[in-house]
Amino acid sequence: MATRPSMGQNHQPATIDSHQHFWRYDAAGHGWITDAMSALKRDFLPEELESETAANGVDASIAVQVDQTEKETLFLLDLAERSERIAGVVGWIDLRSPILAERLQFFSRFKKLCGFRHIAQAEPDDDFLVGPEFAGGIARLGEFGYTYDILIYARQLRAAIELAAKFPEQRFVIDHMAKPEIKDGRREPWAGYMRTLAQNSNVYCKISGLVTEADWQHWQPKDMEPYLDAVFEAFGPDRLMFGSDWPVCLLAASYRQVKQVIESYVQAHSRENRDKIFGLNAIRFYGLKADHYGLAA
Repeated sequence: MATRPSMGQNHQPATIDSHQHFWRYDAAGHGWITDAMSALKRDFLPEELESETAANGVDASIAVQVDQTEKETLFLLDLAERSERIAGVVGWIDLRSPILAERLQFFSRFKKLCGFRHIAQAEPDDDFLVGPEFAGGIARLGEFGYTYDILIYARQLRAAIELAAKFPEQRFVIDHMAKPEIKDGRREPWAGYMRTLAQNSNVYCKISGLVTEADWQHWQPKDMEPYLDAVFEAFGPDRLMFGSDWPVCLLAASYRQVKQVIESYVQAHSRENRDKIFGLNAIRFYGLKADHYGLAA
């Protein structure tokens, strides 16, 4: 694949998709993909995403884990090494492991590894994030400059609030706006929790995953507006970032439709704020190479 010139050469900030996935489909390893999600039961690799991003004015993306193995983290890092369009990787590591320090040291050699995530939404304990072993692992991330993506349901936001307050120097980002109940039109107590969480300046939020929380077949852009209103009020344009959640978004919408929902919503914002939401905030949060992505060092 031909190498693209530096994305910062025209001094324009790059457009970054802060949240997407790759996988080689395996029925046993991807058991979360149910029959209702049959469209996802195949491989999704960089070549396919690159055609989507190129067609939609997106320069690069952050590849995020879906499998809780170090094997997948290495798989994503290998893809990132071979593709300039993968700006960074959010992998998985066992934060409760007694050899965590050793594993963090091992992964520190990979320049495109930005941080880690755990599928906390699937944990039966809603206080999983603040359990002593897991929180102990979070405490080690700062030594290596790693970020942490928080993937939870709305009911788990109380634990996220406690976690963010406990580690004020750790950079956190809430994935998919903590999955509000868009299909049911319910905003509370989600919106109240998000306002409280946003009081912690170390927490960002991804505007992602909305279409799959709505009615997959009958959603309208207006369905998202009350939830977008809430996060814009809570976090402001400096701590929000666009993410497609491709290919999961394909269950309800095309890549273009997902991006257009957010583009339409922020149309009335200043160019400066739109640049933040569609790239600069992700560049800063994940510590991407400033000169390469059009951000002044």
